[in-house]
Amino acid sequence: MTVFAEFRAADAGTGPLTWGQRAIWQTIERTAPDDHYFNFGNVLPVPKGAGAMRPGRVMELVAALVERHASLRTRLGLGTGEPWQRLEQNGRLAATVVAAAPGQGAAVAERLRDELAATVFDYEKEWPLRVGLVTGDDPASGAVTHVVLVFCHLAADGHGAEIALRDLRMSLLRGALTGPPAPRPLELAEWQRGTEGRTVAANAAAYWNACARTEMFADRANEPDGPPIWRAELASTAVDLAVRTLAARHATGTSSVLLAAVATMTGRFTGRGECVLLPIVNNRFRADTARIVSTLSQEGLFRLDVAGPFEQVLRASGAAALRSYRSAYHDPADRVAGDWVQPWCCYNDMRFADPGPSAHEARQVRDALADTRLTWPLSQDKLNCRFCLHVSAAEPGLRISLTADTAYLARQDMERYLLELEALLVDAACQA
Repeated sequence: MTVFAEFRAADAGTGPLTWGQRAIWQTIERTAPDDHYFNFGNVLPVPKGAGAMRPGRVMELVAALVERHASLRTRLGLGTGEPWQRLEQNGRLAATVVAAAPGQGAAVAERLRDELAATVFDYEKEWPLRVGLVTGDDPASGAVTHVVLVFCHLAADGHGAEIALRDLRMSLLRGALTGPPAPRPLELAEWQRGTEGRTVAANAAAYWNACARTEMFADRANEPDGPPIWRAELASTAVDLAVRTLAARHATGTSSVLLAAVATMTGRFTGRGECVLLPIVNNRFRADTARIVSTLSQEGLFRLDVAGPFEQVLRASGAAALRSYRSAYHDPADRVAGDWVQPWCCYNDMRFADPGPSAHEARQVRDALADTRLTWPLSQDKLNCRFCLHVSAAEPGLRISLTADTAYLARQDMERYLLELEALLVDAACQA
């Protein structure tokens, strides 16, 4: 069953891409035709306080969400020159409605999310948001239990999607969206092209241009057997406990501990005393970007001496991380013109909040190793990078996924990397 949302906004327009949009578009182009890799989705259970809502009413609120957040009704313009953004005033958004048996709503919603995210968006013609609704037994008359939103990465990054989900949840509870208008990518692009934006870009470019070119995975290791791109995923409670223990011991955040550990392990696997990698930074440090639903995340440049003991690396990682965060808000056109560093090595801490430091006994940390699981959830033919490590929250523990080109890091080495990363953190946390 399909239902529709008719949206009618007050604004429309065209303009250049923002820095974040341009960065993800360049990445998409390098990954096509496997660029469905960048689609991502969320499942929003309808809050209990919202009452029984039928699909038509939920889609009215989805329409209001699209009207409020311009990126969700912005498509890509492609021609002979640079691509541009096309903000549409009116449109019609479809949603797939699926009925679930009692107690199966969450599982059905997750399957629907994966199905909706499995195919590439038509960036010129398709709305950059796909919607699914899960109802009770009768999709024609039953109440909606879960809303599925799948985003095109040109429209939102993870933090932008969280803003959209929060707004939709509040509108389900209150019946309407309230508050000041949301910032638009068109205005952000205009600021980035202006005097203040160009100053920010120039400062970032100066840092990137001052760094020598470095490749962390420079040499082909072997000929892949089958698809060259694989993902290994480690689910580990022990890593979570170890990271929080080290954060407490060193009075820092868990993000700094993880970044230092990844840099250390990457240096070991590439035989380098200095690690250079590109952490993904959300770039929502300014007041005019804090509430925007768009793709702001970009790569920063992180460099760190990892030749010494891990505790020493960890102490030095904070300042290096801050320099990296400042460098992430940059104009990708400057990066192309300047022939900036490309280490082929990316890092993305996808958690929306740092759980904070918390000391744990060594025995508790080591006992948790029994619950560690490693799986291989993905393989494909193309990726824009040779090594991408993602960290996400799991229940319990952390999920650490390594997606790599097996021509440069063989599958057995990917598995060894994750297990040795876990061992590094556990051993450091259990030291007296």
